[in-house]
Amino acid sequence: MGTTSSHRAEADSVHQVMTSFEFEFILHLMKETMQITDHLCQALQSKSKDILSAMHLVSSTKACIQQYRDEKWDVLLANVKSFCNKRNIDVPDMNARYVARRGQARHQQADFTIEHHYRVDIFCAAIDSQLQELNRRFSEDAVELLILGSALDPRVARASFRIDDICRLVNKFYLQDFTDHEKEQLEIELHHYEHNVVQHASFQGLSNISELCQWLVRTRKSTIYQLVFRVVVLLLTLPVSTAITERAFLAMKIVKTRLRNKIEDEFLTDSLMLYIEREIATTFSTDSIIDGFRDMKKRKVPF
Repeated sequence: MGTTSSHRAEADSVHQVMTSFEFEFILHLMKETMQITDHLCQALQSKSKDILSAMHLVSSTKACIQQYRDEKWDVLLANVKSFCNKRNIDVPDMNARYVARRGQARHQQADFTIEHHYRVDIFCAAIDSQLQELNRRFSEDAVELLILGSALDPRVARASFRIDDICRLVNKFYLQDFTDHEKEQLEIELHHYEHNVVQHASFQGLSNISELCQWLVRTRKSTIYQLVFRVVVLLLTLPVSTAITERAFLAMKIVKTRLRNKIEDEFLTDSLMLYIEREIATTFSTDSIIDGFRDMKKRKVPF
């Protein structure tokens, strides 16, 4: 009976919180901000690594969030009030004095209204934290690095090959990777690259920098345009330090659970590889795996 009563009391408490005006307000705010940032999140997680489009989305996402903060407070508040009125949820008087929770009262001003609490402490604070996180992860230098680097993307290069952007990329971000003489040679090499590579028939079918790198090696043009190829290789290291790493750590939390906390490094690595590249793993048949295991080494007993 005690257990049933405690469960009932806990359920009543949860229901009371979930049917409060503050809970509904936060849910609506989360929904609106997540809608604004969804396109950027999808682009950053995409395996296509369309850097230029993603960086343009960073700028537009910042602008949209700032615009939402400046102009949409009244709209959000009206939507939450309408939602609560339809579901018989009490709507507080926004002009009434806000009574802080225990431990917060000493920081409260005398004219601190409920509307001020929702607008400043929740609405503005949540949006400002979003903007701060975007600015921290995507500083002006980081965005410039990625935009300049996109000049070597085959899709961008076919439309307009920006030699000045590539030279600026090297001069600003890769000072230690090129000597002064190599920087001068790079500009000359890029002019030859524009005529002999960008206009090559096979180049038209490339869709990203990764494919470009493989194509340059396969056609041995990487030995002819060594400095350009060095820039391409440097650009390929950028995704390694961003989305792919975060995806790997997320996978580790899923694979290495509390019940499997003693898993060895080699087995963990193999498990993570299968999970991260599960689209490729599904193409292997069970028979091919068995045959591969059988051929790994000679055994005393036939497998």
